[in-house]
Amino acid sequence: MTVSATSLRPLLQATNIKKSYGHVQAIRGADFTVYPGEIVSLVGDNGAGKSTLVKILSGTVTPDSGTIEMGGVPIKFEGPTAARSHGIETVYQDLALAPDLDPASNLYLGREIFRPGLLGHLGFVDKKAMIRNAQTQMSKLGVKLKDITAPIGDLSGGQKQSVAVARAAMWAQQIIFMDEPTAALGVVQTKQVLELILRVKAAGISVVLISHNMRQVLEVSDRVEVLRLGQRVARFNAHEATIDDLVTAMTSGTTEVND
Repeated sequence: MTVSATSLRPLLQATNIKKSYGHVQAIRGADFTVYPGEIVSLVGDNGAGKSTLVKILSGTVTPDSGTIEMGGVPIKFEGPTAARSHGIETVYQDLALAPDLDPASNLYLGREIFRPGLLGHLGFVDKKAMIRNAQTQMSKLGVKLKDITAPIGDLSGGQKQSVAVARAAMWAQQIIFMDEPTAALGVVQTKQVLELILRVKAAGISVVLISHNMRQVLEVSDRVEVLRLGQRVARFNAHEATIDDLVTAMTSGTTEVND
């Protein structure tokens, strides 16, 4: 049930990544691969090292050792800004949205468009341009909001998640990491977010999905990579794998499945 090798060059490849916090080894030589135009899920039990690996690959945490390559070229992320400069965006569980600001302002948070001329030099933002571009981005991804000028804090959980994903898709050129994007959402909102993830892939951006929901993982992913105790122990073609396959790999570190 392990996925067969692909002829595509990996978009991102992490090899033998290690990270310790004092005497605790969070990552023990983990490997991870992302190919162009795919949704690959990263799964594992609590403590498997998923969050640490994602933080390393998004520039938030520096590994103790190991190599990271993009397009076959070795790179080092000195911080999240460096990862973003390579076209990587991350949607964390807390979403990092400003609740008092509207969706357009959140899409441009830290990347505001300033008005031309003297007003721009004085710090005046071009709100109309930001709203116009935000509406275009939302429409492209099929995100529907009744009032794009309403504060984020007034939106539903699914709408907030959609805004966070739309922001990442607006700036990502290569990869978006999504950490538990459907956690705490209802059935309808979950369906909307999963459909949004598929539209992000259709736009040509690779998606790394971190989730505990095995059914959702198999529903939207192309491949699944399994971490256990800080190491990659299995890779699956999501269209051929079962939930039992994933659970067996997560709990025992083997892909053998009892008939």
